Amino acid sequence: MDVGTLVEQARAGRPRAVARLISLVESAAPELREVMATLAPLTGNAYVVGLTGSPGVGKSTSTSALVSAYRRLGRRVGVLAVDPSSPFSGGALLGDRVRMQDHATDPGVYIRSMATRGHLGGLAWAAPQAIRVLDAAGCDVVLVETVGVGQSEVEIAAQADTTVVLLAPGMGDGIQAAKAGILEIGDVYVVNKADRDGADATARELRHMLGLGETRAWQPPIVKTVAARNEGIDELVDALEKHRIWMGEHGELTLRRQRRASQEIESIALTALRRRFDHLHGDQRLPALAQKVADGQSDPYTAADELIAGITQL
Repeated sequence: MDVGTLVEQARAGRPRAVARLISLVESAAPELREVMATLAPLTGNAYVVGLTGSPGVGKSTSTSALVSAYRRLGRRVGVLAVDPSSPFSGGALLGDRVRMQDHATDPGVYIRSMATRGHLGGLAWAAPQAIRVLDAAGCDVVLVETVGVGQSEVEIAAQADTTVVLLAPGMGDGIQAAKAGILEIGDVYVVNKADRDGADATARELRHMLGLGETRAWQPPIVKTVAARNEGIDELVDALEKHRIWMGEHGELTLRRQRRASQEIESIALTALRRRFDHLHGDQRLPALAQKVADGQSDPYTAADELIAGITQL
């Protein structure tokens, strides 16, 4: 099937066409450039919400509850759920999809699980362009759920319009959030499993930690939820909508999307340069230059310049 037909069918809400387009993205197929060129005029309409947090805080359950809430509002929802890959087979358990079976038969919901395939940062390397596919396919909201992350895995903040950081009482998340990284990326904070002891203390500690940071134009709200019982989800949707409106009024949404596009372009360019490096046998020049550096006959910067010059002359 040609790319134009696939895109037309994806726009018509056919899940198989959306699946094939994302598969082309994941496999870096030769048609990928044509796919992205065809999709470009159709993107920029979806509101991208990223959900991140430590393992066990209820990201999948919260994502499923948000899908239900947005569907009640009549929104078409796409879900990109990233699972960790097996270091042996490269596959993923796809446990997020298992937890979202309630939406499997809803034509207004598209759920796609993706394996990280060793990519760091909490997302799959193909996530940015997969988001673009869901956007072009007519999703009003795209929910991106990361793998369980630590303090340094904050890539979702560069891919989402709004980043939701989930915490849970009794998991030490208040202390973890104090570390540089994950505390700084949240636009909305959620204390999930709020029916447990310590939920109020976790919210207070988080509020205190946020108060210690630099003053921000947007003050991130803290929402308490019990996602398994759909408690607090309407309040979470309200907080997300307020942040979306605020971004639109202050030009922040445009800036974030420009930064997202910039990083996507840079990533594609660096990947292309790496392939060119390998194609032009730059790796074969490397041992000789490395030996010169090891022997003290050259320095790493000069060697790098020689390597680049040798490749660009070919």
